[in-house]
Amino acid sequence: MIYLDNAATSFPKPKSCLRAMEDCMAHYCGNPGRSGHAMSMKTGEKVYEARASAARFLGAGDPASVIFTFNATDSLNLAIKGSLKPGDHVVTTSMEHNSVLRPLKALEAQGIGTTVVYGDSQGRVDPENVRKAIRPETALVICTHASNVTGTILPVEQIGRMVQEVRTERIGSRVEGVKELRFLVDASQSAGALDVNVEALGADLVAMPGHKGLLGPLGTGLLYVKPGCHLATLKEGGTGTTSRDLRQPEELPERYESGTVNAPALIGLGASIEVVRSLGWERIRAHEMRLVRRLEEGLRNMDQVVVYGPDHPEEKMGLVAFNIRNRDCEEVGEELNKYGIAVRAGFHCAGLAHKTIGTADTGCVRISVGPSNTLREMDAAVEAIRRVVKGR
Repeated sequence: MIYLDNAATSFPKPKSCLRAMEDCMAHYCGNPGRSGHAMSMKTGEKVYEARASAARFLGAGDPASVIFTFNATDSLNLAIKGSLKPGDHVVTTSMEHNSVLRPLKALEAQGIGTTVVYGDSQGRVDPENVRKAIRPETALVICTHASNVTGTILPVEQIGRMVQEVRTERIGSRVEGVKELRFLVDASQSAGALDVNVEALGADLVAMPGHKGLLGPLGTGLLYVKPGCHLATLKEGGTGTTSRDLRQPEELPERYESGTVNAPALIGLGASIEVVRSLGWERIRAHEMRLVRRLEEGLRNMDQVVVYGPDHPEEKMGLVAFNIRNRDCEEVGEELNKYGIAVRAGFHCAGLAHKTIGTADTGCVRISVGPSNTLREMDAAVEAIRRVVKGR
């Protein structure tokens, strides 16, 4: 099987990740922070090492600003629901995943308003349109770093600078009732193959999964919380600290990490992050761009194939979205599976993005590459699609 579904989760995982998880489970897997014995303390130390690796990867000075979660959805829900109050307003884009749009829809019942800034037919969003959508009651701007449907890279650095300008204007104006403004970046499709340094992004909050571009296990995620950015908790409980106090601790990361963490998976994630750091995001991106160019050269030469998203691979991640004219995308995905090509077909949990690019009624097939894929595999995928087009 040629695995080309890395936008859903990366495969294969690094051997160092597997070894780290197995070593934990086999030799010392105590409950971190809950006991004073050697196994518990070693597990706690290894989880801290993973947190420190994540902080270095993000350019975050304090490891405590990295909150471990179950996935990017978990991170985004904490960032969104922890930031907003009734009467607040949010600006976001049409290229967001449902992990952003569904929490916002649910919050409408609490009196929170949302403005969606639409992208163009290639999924590109104009930062000026984001700025025009900001109101005095806007408390949060949310933007994905890259679309999970088209791979389009959005101008988050520009939006981050714009949010800072608006924030500075608000402080200077001292107008009563103006909200504190935060910027949340969803780095689910960019982390690992683009620079996600939190200072460069200009973000107060950055959410990402551990299991995609970071090459870690399923069921892991991260949320960077900028120092001084206070979030309401979504859950309270045991943290292993101040156990006699019935109130939730204020200190990070314990404030947002109630309950026993998935220590083996987080330790594996730490090992995977070190692999990504050693390779470097620039090297990973250059490799994935070579793969995408090879794919698109083949697909754009087929009369019956429609490719979506930016025309230039440099404007997007290692992802190609396409359809075969007059063919159901899910049927195409099933046919490719018979040729040993693993892709994802459908609507990719992003209905507004499909509406934006004109595939709201059809969905599309998505090929997404990773560091382990090769040019030979791209050629095999193109040949399989050619066979499907011809009905062989």
